[in-house]
Amino acid sequence: MSRNDVGLTGRGRVTVFAMFGVVFGYATHHLDQRRIGDVAVVGPLTPGVEWGRLWQMARTCGRPTATDHELAQWILTQATRSFVCGSDRIAHFQEQDWKLQPGGKRVSFDATYANRDHLWTGVLTVEGLTPDQTAERPTIYHA
Repeated sequence: MSRNDVGLTGRGRVTVFAMFGVVFGYATHHLDQRRIGDVAVVGPLTPGVEWGRLWQMARTCGRPTATDHELAQWILTQATRSFVCGSDRIAHFQEQDWKLQPGGKRVSFDATYANRDHLWTGVLTVEGLTPDQTAERPTIYHA
């Protein structure tokens, strides 16, 4: 696990979904042209929500002794669930520009998890989203 001191930009598939009232984005990034070493990028899109909220949600929903690697797996599972099943999906783009701001958290998986080698989290922006799409949603569940 390490701090994400550099930002990351990309263009590709992006899934936008809500979880516990907050809107998140999930994108993938390839480290090179061989498309080996896939990075999952997950972060809040709701204005004013910091990336640490995602990790707080994972900790609240996980077991008390969960490691950062287990919490990262939980985060990636939620993002993948929205992509594959459409759970709480707000939008899906095949080709969209996105940017992960510096200052988040990165976790490298010991073995590939959900077809990803790394999870990078941080505040995310996705081109083309409207304020209605990124606004916090009412929810009866809190994490």
